[in-house]
Amino acid sequence: MVARLILVKGEGPAEYLLTAFNTVGRHPDNTVQVLDRIVSKEHCRITRGPQGGYILRDVGSLNGCHVNGQRVDEARLATGDELSLGNTILKFEDDEEQAAAPASNFTVMTDMLQSQVRSRVDASTSFLPVAEITDNEALRSDYEKLRIAHELSQKLSVDTDLDDLLQKIVNETFQLIKADRAVILLVDQDTDALVPRYVKQKREGEEIQLSNSVLDEVRTKKRGVLSSDAMLDERFKASKSIIMQGIRSTMAVPLLYSDRIVGVMHMDSTLTTGAFSEKDLMLFQGIATQAAIAIENNRLAKKIEREAGQRAQFQRLLSPNLVDQIVCGALKLDQGGTKRDVTMLFADIRGFTEMSERHSPEEMVKTLNDYFEVMVDVLFSHGGTLDKYVGDEIIGLFGAPVHLPDAADRAIRCGLEMQRALSEFNRVRESSGLEPIHIGIGINTGPVIAGAIGSSRTLQYTVIGDAVNVAARLCSVAKAEEVILSEFTMQAAQGAVNAQKRAPVQVKGKSASLQIYAAQQDPGAPGTNPTSRATSMQQG
Repeated sequence: MVARLILVKGEGPAEYLLTAFNTVGRHPDNTVQVLDRIVSKEHCRITRGPQGGYILRDVGSLNGCHVNGQRVDEARLATGDELSLGNTILKFEDDEEQAAAPASNFTVMTDMLQSQVRSRVDASTSFLPVAEITDNEALRSDYEKLRIAHELSQKLSVDTDLDDLLQKIVNETFQLIKADRAVILLVDQDTDALVPRYVKQKREGEEIQLSNSVLDEVRTKKRGVLSSDAMLDERFKASKSIIMQGIRSTMAVPLLYSDRIVGVMHMDSTLTTGAFSEKDLMLFQGIATQAAIAIENNRLAKKIEREAGQRAQFQRLLSPNLVDQIVCGALKLDQGGTKRDVTMLFADIRGFTEMSERHSPEEMVKTLNDYFEVMVDVLFSHGGTLDKYVGDEIIGLFGAPVHLPDAADRAIRCGLEMQRALSEFNRVRESSGLEPIHIGIGINTGPVIAGAIGSSRTLQYTVIGDAVNVAARLCSVAKAEEVILSEFTMQAAQGAVNAQKRAPVQVKGKSASLQIYAAQQDPGAPGTNPTSRATSMQQG
């Protein structure tokens, strides 16, 4: 499932896909950059909650965040919400939330249908061959089917949201057939039950009750049903729901796609006796046939979109740049490997063993998956490659398999943003009563052998060398919330690094002590508060 922000008013791309942790603001380092001069550098954050859904939080912006016109400090977002940031308006959409949206403004009554249908129309869309047409009525009937199909196809778009599509179908139906109310029910693919999805009525506020006897007749026989006067019709003597509402005229037709029931459309008139004729029923069935095609095409398009999203999730086991290199043939996974300078980033959860003792294995798996989702999003956003997971540890690479001239700079920025993203991740966890997570990060730069390592059956792209071991040792030195850098990384960085020099440390496997530095958040970066940060030194 995919959540997104769609630009309604303002400058920039028309759509922004959301990850687990997102920053929104004017600064280019944000996940979503808003090109609006009165929007703050980092205006707000949008984070996926542990139980699903997304939460917006204002991070001290000057002009505030407005959701549907109401200024908020924090708000849970729902599909269709409009976010106003400065002069920019963004619409929030969540496919997972849309898929579960129910229609609840009417109920379905259960009663018996005892007599035969007096008026019916076949839902078939087949056309007679020219040689078999014996009268003008058959020709007129086929022409009417084609006319309706053509007109509706011009107005019903496949890429429209399903609810919007259903609304268009009903609105077009009201233009062609005079009625008081219309209902679309769709077949639930899991339960096979008819589920209400869209209702339109001329007089608002009425509770609409449909009879199961009518719906069953349409569904089982796959034919449209017409009642000129339901109160007098012998078929509906047992249908108290119809009589109580005084429905004088009703039509119901199947939504058929390749002879498979997609749903049912219902129209009725409560004021006029004999409001519908058999010609209306044929017209209604023609509309339903085209509507069924549009609905099924919409579902197929959304299914393809969801499957593409799922494939993307599987591809996240490998870095996107690694996948791209392999697909285009620029990278060959030979087992020999190549020597290159690479910056390695190790991130490890502090106190994970003790935390595991306090929680069930299922809870810890859920925690790790949520945590990895956020961290890997940050890693990929800075051009890093996911080397592997080792328990609760993440190993990221910068400069392999794709050369990056600013690999060290990217790794440092990535480490700092990981800590910042984790802070927001923990805030959401604690608001849900969950235990926070703390990590230490170690970064080192040096020569390694990079390539596919493993057996003839299973290969894994990774790096091997002493520089990798040093990065792991620095990670063990780092305390919670710290990003520890080696002197080699400081020297490799092309830009100024905001870091604090620490006392040299002795690490396993090294005879000499290593000079280390603790990276500090850049005062100009999103999410920082220069007035509350300890004094740091610049290391070029």
